[in-house]
Amino acid sequence: MFRIIALLCMAICLSSNLIGQGFGESKAIHDWKFHLGDLQYGGRAMVDESKWEDVRVPHDWTVRQVPSPSKASATGYLAGGIGWYRTHLEIPESAEGRRHYLYFEGVYNKSEVFINGTWLGKRPNGYVSFMYDISEYVKPGEENVVAVRVDHSDDADSRWYTGSGIYRDVFLVSSDPVHFEQWGITYGAEFDSEGAAALTLGAEVRNDSESDSELEVTFELFDAEGALVGKTSGNLALASLESGKSKQTIHVDSPSRWGVDSPYLYTLVSKITEDGQVRDRAETPVGIRSLDFDPNKGFALNGKWMKIKGVCLHHDAGTLGAAVPKEVWRERVLQLKEIGVNAIRMSHNPHAPDLYEVCDEEGVLVMDEGFDEWEYPKKKWLEGWNVGEPGFQGPAEFFREWAERDMESLVKRDRNHPSIIMWSIGNEVDYPNDPYSHEVLDEAGIGQIHRSGFHEEQPHADRLGGIAKRLAAVVRANDMTRPVTAALAGVVMSNETEYPFALDVAGYNYTESRYEMDHKKYPDRVIYGSENRHDLAAWKAVRDNDYIFGQFLWTGFDYLGEAGRWPSRGFGTGLIDQANTIKGLGYFRKALWTEEPMVYVGSYPAGDSSRPPYIGAPQLWNWEEGQETRVVAYTNCDAAELYLNGELVGKRKDYDDDTAIIYWDIPFQAGSLEVRAFRDGELVASNKVATGGAPVEIVGRVSSETLSANGGVALVYLEAHDEDGLLARLADNMVRCQVTGAGKLLGLENGSGDVTVDFTKNQLRFKNGRLLAYIQTTEEEGPIEVEFTSPYLSALSVSLKSVR
Repeated sequence: MFRIIALLCMAICLSSNLIGQGFGESKAIHDWKFHLGDLQYGGRAMVDESKWEDVRVPHDWTVRQVPSPSKASATGYLAGGIGWYRTHLEIPESAEGRRHYLYFEGVYNKSEVFINGTWLGKRPNGYVSFMYDISEYVKPGEENVVAVRVDHSDDADSRWYTGSGIYRDVFLVSSDPVHFEQWGITYGAEFDSEGAAALTLGAEVRNDSESDSELEVTFELFDAEGALVGKTSGNLALASLESGKSKQTIHVDSPSRWGVDSPYLYTLVSKITEDGQVRDRAETPVGIRSLDFDPNKGFALNGKWMKIKGVCLHHDAGTLGAAVPKEVWRERVLQLKEIGVNAIRMSHNPHAPDLYEVCDEEGVLVMDEGFDEWEYPKKKWLEGWNVGEPGFQGPAEFFREWAERDMESLVKRDRNHPSIIMWSIGNEVDYPNDPYSHEVLDEAGIGQIHRSGFHEEQPHADRLGGIAKRLAAVVRANDMTRPVTAALAGVVMSNETEYPFALDVAGYNYTESRYEMDHKKYPDRVIYGSENRHDLAAWKAVRDNDYIFGQFLWTGFDYLGEAGRWPSRGFGTGLIDQANTIKGLGYFRKALWTEEPMVYVGSYPAGDSSRPPYIGAPQLWNWEEGQETRVVAYTNCDAAELYLNGELVGKRKDYDDDTAIIYWDIPFQAGSLEVRAFRDGELVASNKVATGGAPVEIVGRVSSETLSANGGVALVYLEAHDEDGLLARLADNMVRCQVTGAGKLLGLENGSGDVTVDFTKNQLRFKNGRLLAYIQTTEEEGPIEVEFTSPYLSALSVSLKSVR
């Protein structure tokens, strides 16, 4: 059994910003000048910025470009290019003698950073977080200029939408010369037989002063109500310009454990003092929980064996591109939890710290992932969809030089999140003949989709084992509390190499047929579905086998890129669309994954043989009079019956475990359609859909009416209603948004899969009677008035408030 028992935490600094470097005081740098296009000397201290665009970081320039069928379908037919960012920093004279750093949560990609004309360095990877020490180059009391060059000219370098630019937060960090190291606070926990926890706390400390220091490192643990739970301190002597470690222990007799149903977080306050003076301080939310992985029993959280009901996510949010605010991630995570999701796979790269924080706070498990390709690139269509010869742009070009540093950065940055349960070192890097090949591919019936046969001109698959060992070693050197995993696409081929044997837990992509035979052949292997389709058989392979601990569906949300033929905008297999509307597919999953009684009613034309029984039943009751229609119920109850306008039209039917649906074929008649569901003969749930008429008004609800100034975001969900107050599901009216006061429109989204729809303006059509607006605060406090208007419809006014 691979057993893990750990306490994990999230590091933040002294400021109120939730950030990840874990020391000093920080200030977000939001206001930048932007120039799309390259400049020969853009990193100089003196550059004419008078014609540059004012932008707020996080910023993604690609999502605002005009799509073209000549661009790569994989990234949504949108352009990349090269861009420059510049900002001017105010560092007071009183900061003389302190240390100063620039911390970037993510820049896509191949970034280079300058301070006052001096080149600081480069970071090719567009997903990892990184930091530069600028202490020797800043001028306190004077103007300091930061310039960032972003090179995404290889804009077909991914199989999905990446975005371009400084698309995550940037912070100016200031600290005492004696401070915690970046990502330097770590911990683990051991539980005794009575459930008490011994918390082992670690801190890496740096002395950048010119003198030796006799320091005291103190840890204080507080519960969620602010009561002190435990305290410990220890001495640490550090010579000038040296680093050292302090390890201490706090005992917690009856810890409240972090879990998916009760994501309890403590607060750890860590301090460095010298002669009674505080040199550095960090506050860290802490989650205490245990993990178990077993080849026969699967996965246990806090000693309870459970199934992972997971989804894969990419990092965009439709009209927002890759610059996604935390409030948007929280809304999305809560919707996923509503339909039974308890885990997220970060596909296929480190995501924004905001998302991990939300998972910590809301109780969602995480599979964190590093790479989609290793030393050789995968094939990608560079112009259009299935046009010409595939090309080989991609991050493989810098893998050999940067991979181990990038993997170390991922683990160090994220290891203190209680939500994370696995580290993945790769996704489908073993896809047969793309690029690796093996003699086993000459054998028939291996159950893999691949370019047939062994191709000796391709890199041999034996290379996978050595790379996996190196990456796994990096993970284990920085965190021993979670298993190393990977998502295998060519498990038949990989089983002939050392690759899966370098892992602690093996993920299988779309190869459920291999579960039983590989469980028998490799009895010590822990197996799960790392990427799966939505079909019922894939879930039953998990549900009915203790040794398969879970699955991750492709995908939780629709996403940009990996698009089909023009004008496709992206991939549409999500449980939820880009406008945050749960699809019928999502309710089908809710019926499979939740216990609280529920039922959902949808319909589509009967006799549609192209439609799988569990997919594509929209909640719609608008068809031609008399048209034969299939009405589908998704439910977790024993039986259901169907009513039309209050009369029974579908006799009670038992739940069918072979299909997981109940259905009736009836002729369409306008009115109200209702499904009633029963458990043990008792009515426990119902769901209705009615024939919608022509839209007459705009109605809406708001995620939050009170927002934080300077970047807080509200989501306004709009619907078109008919004269009876019903959703007009066929409405496609154009809606205009006007914002006044201390706010601005960040974007409109309707979930359309058509890339030619213009999402860059302040107007957009309803789709299926729905529309989503993102409203963001400016720097000012005060009221925000938002008005939504459409010809012939009653308008909607929404009042928000921006506060500090």
